[in-house]
Amino acid sequence: MKRVALFSFILVLVVVLSASKKHTTIFIIGDSTAANKSSFDTNPERGWGMVLQGFFDESIWVDNHAVNGRSSKSFIDEGRWQKVFDKIKPGDYVFIQFGHNDEKADPRRHTEPGSTFDDNLRKFVRETRLKGGIPVLFNAVVRRNFYQQTDITIEDESLRNTQYADEIVNSDTLIDTHGAYLLSPRKVAREMNVPFVDANKITHDLEQSMGVDGSRKLHMWFKPDEVPSIPNGRQDNTHYNVYGARIVAGLLADAIGEEIPVLVKHIRHYDYVVSKQGKGNYLSLQEAVDEAPMGATILVLDGEWPSPQITKGKLIKLVKFSDVRIAK
Repeated sequence: MKRVALFSFILVLVVVLSASKKHTTIFIIGDSTAANKSSFDTNPERGWGMVLQGFFDESIWVDNHAVNGRSSKSFIDEGRWQKVFDKIKPGDYVFIQFGHNDEKADPRRHTEPGSTFDDNLRKFVRETRLKGGIPVLFNAVVRRNFYQQTDITIEDESLRNTQYADEIVNSDTLIDTHGAYLLSPRKVAREMNVPFVDANKITHDLEQSMGVDGSRKLHMWFKPDEVPSIPNGRQDNTHYNVYGARIVAGLLADAIGEEIPVLVKHIRHYDYVVSKQGKGNYLSLQEAVDEAPMGATILVLDGEWPSPQITKGKLIKLVKFSDVRIAK
């Protein structure tokens, strides 16, 4: 009887310790370039924040609150910031990236760099610190724009309705579309002693290195019938596909480690990430195993899975988060 009681006590203790396991949360606030996407099983669009968890160990939890079409103003006005603020614990991080929609003329979203845009960034920083959190400012990622006469009226959200067409370019150099909106995060970071990640330079250098044709591979550029859910194809230079989001998130993770050295020990790079929630580059463990080359490392981020069938002699490494279940 005493053994049963002792076993029960140990079991309860393990459950309690597991439930209270300390972790640090990274909250992300921003727009569609970082946001989680719906219908991820058929829709290849991803935000870099949606896949960022796959670049950290599980002592870091990524809680992505970025939303399509939002600016720093509308994120506050809609009560979205309040929901994040209420969840921040001492030691948590808040990654702040706006700009794409602050540029819009729409009065519900528009802010001015050097004025209202900066004020909103200061609010995020000040209130994050009020809760004991650590703010990190990012400037906007680039739009893929190789045309010298930039259309500043373009509505990024409408790009999901475009169809594939021959591209018109008149430059082999990426042309900026953000202007002074890139300066505000850097300025506020310097003013308030906040870590700053130059996401614009990182993505500019990436896209420029890939060239006019190659950089399409990062974005929602698809020919007709290439993706069943997009039968007419798409021509979208703002939003990332699975491949692009993973590339950008990996680069940003390394930049984050440079700015915040304490996070370096938690940053990971895997060849493949499997997630039933669309947070990796594979939705199926078996598919990842089948396509992985010899020596590849696969992170299984979430879900319950049957034991994968691995070709005899094929050496691959499976890493899984603790709540993942793989049948034996």
